[in-house]
Amino acid sequence: MIEDLSHYHQPVGKLFPRSSAADEWERYRLSESQLESFRENGYLKGVRILNDGQIEILRKELEQLMNPAHSGHHLFHEYHSNESTDPNRVVFHALGAWRVLAGFHDLLWNPAFLVPASQLLGGPVRFWHDQLFCKPARHGGVVAWHQDYSYWTRTTPLAHLTCWIGLDDSTRENGSLNYIPGSHKWPDLPKPVLTGEMDSIRDSLPEELKEKFVPVAVELKKGESSFHHARTMHGSRAKRYARTPPRHGDKCLSRRRNVGFQ
Repeated sequence: MIEDLSHYHQPVGKLFPRSSAADEWERYRLSESQLESFRENGYLKGVRILNDGQIEILRKELEQLMNPAHSGHHLFHEYHSNESTDPNRVVFHALGAWRVLAGFHDLLWNPAFLVPASQLLGGPVRFWHDQLFCKPARHGGVVAWHQDYSYWTRTTPLAHLTCWIGLDDSTRENGSLNYIPGSHKWPDLPKPVLTGEMDSIRDSLPEELKEKFVPVAVELKKGESSFHHARTMHGSRAKRYARTPPRHGDKCLSRRRNVGFQ
């Protein structure tokens, strides 16, 4: 039986080389203008996390993990071959890949991810949970508008951050993320069915927020990421064309002092 990699609190492979040299870590630091953009809008796009070689390794691992017969299947916290509520659509969604295969495990120690995450959180980083999403060609479903923190309110105070990383180019046509700029300053909103009706939450918004509900589509190249605040409203629409499926991973984080490993 495959080993549970959550027992290892350090990298187990060499996919993400690490250095103790300060200047090596410094090159991943965000600029002040990037930090200001995050503070104003509640998200930051276009941060490079993976190179082409790392992307290919993670793609190969994802192909294995999407097979329910994989020997590490029992290690997932959640696993949905199709979580879409629309019978004509498909959204693969799973939590816990870091426990199963080395690449997704070691991604947590990638300095290209850790350095900007620490800056945006304002302190040390502690892992909360990971997610995989995949939308197949022609039939990819939606991820409804939501705030991540609406699913995490059992942890207080709010000190969370999400990093979304694409393993394919992300475009409007294949279901890219959409954000509502400034919505990280909104109050906590009801928790929707994550893969249900895309716009369902809009019906429950007060009028003053409906006026501010102006989506911005975030297109990214493979290996790039977007970071967003735990209250930032975001979602992704159905895939509309027949190229390869977009494959994404989320790393959900919080400041170290508030939560433990899952």
